[in-house]
Amino acid sequence: MAKPRSYSGKDIEISFDMTRCIHARNCFLSLPQVFDPARRPWVLPDAAPAEEIAAMILTCPSGALTFRRLDGGEDEKAKPINRVRVQENGPVELSGDLRMVGERFTRMTLCRCGQSANKPFCDYAHVKAGFAATGEPAPSDKEAETRMGEALEVKPVPNGPVGLVGPVEVTSGTGARIARAEKVFLCRCGQSANKPFCDGSHKAAGFTTEES
Repeated sequence: MAKPRSYSGKDIEISFDMTRCIHARNCFLSLPQVFDPARRPWVLPDAAPAEEIAAMILTCPSGALTFRRLDGGEDEKAKPINRVRVQENGPVELSGDLRMVGERFTRMTLCRCGQSANKPFCDYAHVKAGFAATGEPAPSDKEAETRMGEALEVKPVPNGPVGLVGPVEVTSGTGARIARAEKVFLCRCGQSANKPFCDGSHKAAGFTTEES
């Protein structure tokens, strides 16, 4: 797996992890003078103020883009409420104080079509696979107390779902609350009849994560 590549400027250092990019294109559409995939190098960290670049990077749902301020500006902080946002016909976006296999994240997108070659992360395979799933699931009966500032453990189950342990709010693509829980299991085989949650369908489907 390729290591993230860093681009250092006068006021900000930008890192890009290609293996986690889902081609949301927020970077190019917002700051084409800084981010242009058709150009080499494709990142020019001095082409816009560091504040603008940092603000744009925070909109990168996958966390493929991160930054480090070199001018004394504030680096990224985890959002106080851990959130899962369900994308229409696509992955789930996680944000907050996220921990997975001893590593800390603030943003990530996880596969829910079952086709990613970079599980548990989304690699855009849902487009080629023609994955179809609503981004507006019906509310569930999960209604735990909201707690802020606590970590969310992301625990991929071998050949099964992704478990989330800790306070988390699950929302639709438009922000409507689906669930508020302390522990949930998210489908990643693409077969659940209760998406985005696991219903055990991975067993009958023979879902495997051995390639990840």
